[in-house]
Amino acid sequence: MVTIASFFILFLYKFSVFLPTLLLLSIYLSMEENKIITNKELSLWEALIPILALVILLAFNVFVFGDDALSGSNQFVLLLGAAVAAIVGFLNGVKYDTMIEEIGNNFKSTTGAILILLFVGALAGTWLVSGIIPTLIYAGLKILNPSIFLPASVVICAIISLATGSSWSTTATVGIALIGIGKAIGMPLGMVAGAVISGAYFGDKMSPLSDTTNLAPAMAGSELFTHIRYMAYTTVPSITVALIAFTFIGLAQDTSGSADTEEILVAINASFNISGWLMLVPLTVIALIIFKTKPLIALMIGSVLGGIFALIFQPHIMAKIAGVEALDFTSAYKSVLTALTVDTAVETSNAELNDLFSAGGMSGMLSTIWLVMCALVFGGVMDAIGALQRISNALLSLATTTFTLFASTVASCLAINLTASDQYLALVVPGKMFSKAYEDRGLAPENLSRTLEDSGTVTSVLIPWNTCGAYQSGVLGVSVYEYFIYAIFNYVSPFMTLLFAAFHIKIKQLRE
Repeated sequence: MVTIASFFILFLYKFSVFLPTLLLLSIYLSMEENKIITNKELSLWEALIPILALVILLAFNVFVFGDDALSGSNQFVLLLGAAVAAIVGFLNGVKYDTMIEEIGNNFKSTTGAILILLFVGALAGTWLVSGIIPTLIYAGLKILNPSIFLPASVVICAIISLATGSSWSTTATVGIALIGIGKAIGMPLGMVAGAVISGAYFGDKMSPLSDTTNLAPAMAGSELFTHIRYMAYTTVPSITVALIAFTFIGLAQDTSGSADTEEILVAINASFNISGWLMLVPLTVIALIIFKTKPLIALMIGSVLGGIFALIFQPHIMAKIAGVEALDFTSAYKSVLTALTVDTAVETSNAELNDLFSAGGMSGMLSTIWLVMCALVFGGVMDAIGALQRISNALLSLATTTFTLFASTVASCLAINLTASDQYLALVVPGKMFSKAYEDRGLAPENLSRTLEDSGTVTSVLIPWNTCGAYQSGVLGVSVYEYFIYAIFNYVSPFMTLLFAAFHIKIKQLRE
């Protein structure tokens, strides 16, 4: 039961966290002397009112709902933020039809991104039941060796998270197992948790199955595979730094015992037919990406191939999904379509693996699509009333160089993670707010989408009251304060993106 006194103390604490955001906004307001106005009726204060209202509402909403905020309440808060923006627009003579038209334009521009999200869910479903994801996990656990336990943990979690697109599922399954193994061999748990989180967030960030990896380019206006390729420039050096650091840290530790993963390997083998031939499917998708096939086509091919390989290699699983003893054409069709579209799960003898071996299909992506749609409503109204352009002009006045624009983006993502306590919102709000500023400076949208992930996605787990920080510390049984210094990949990433910006490395310009 939360008392009034404890609520008041928590409110003061939250407000103290919110002060950096207010200071950032005050800097924006100080640029009022250098006005660059496209909408003469809208002042910078008026443009910032919906942003301020949204951040305050989101911070309170996450406090009330906690981890459940993403189930729907955050989405409605985005609509409330749009309503505040609409009121500002009405007071400045902007018509209702103008706002609706701009929202429609936003939806039209992100149709491809929404379809990609649906296909990502479909691909995840068939790659699970076909045994592709279990095979990747099996291979990852096989490379575990006590002498290189920490870097091996990074690699294993990276492989699994890349295959599943979920850092949360990775830490809640294999991550917990690695924590147990680390404890058995005498490795400090903060180090193990840092290695697990570093690998899990690398894979999450680079996986086309990840919701954040799809959300960032949708908000910035870039394409999924373009975003992933461009993100590799900063992400690969960051994980390399982490691996080198963990190698030296591990060599300095005195460990005893052995890393026993036999129980997990036996459970995977008992439920799936593990085969190297299954790797033909992800290799085919990778080849299509390399040859710059359109994302929708590549994902469609990957999903269909996953279904075909499921029927060939895992007929017992497909029969169980269809509810029959033996597959025929109708039941095979039913099982594949079920895996593509709705929840599927494969039970094993290991309870820890059961959560990992489940997928939501296309329906599992609907909550992310819902978030995107509500964000598009907020961004559409903000654009229609001239607020985004007004803020963009102020940011461009403040950010006199490419580096300062990137630094402003990083600061905004960190501020949203600190105040709104949600990594999705740390992508959505700065993404919509800065997209125009990047365009006006002649920067390609993948610059923004990469910076959003380098600073918004990975830093969320470093904040104890953020949903990611609270979840990971709770699941792993290691506090954020213990693993913070060892989550090397997560805090190197924003510095890496700023380093690239400072030296103008791989900063893509818009083509005429």
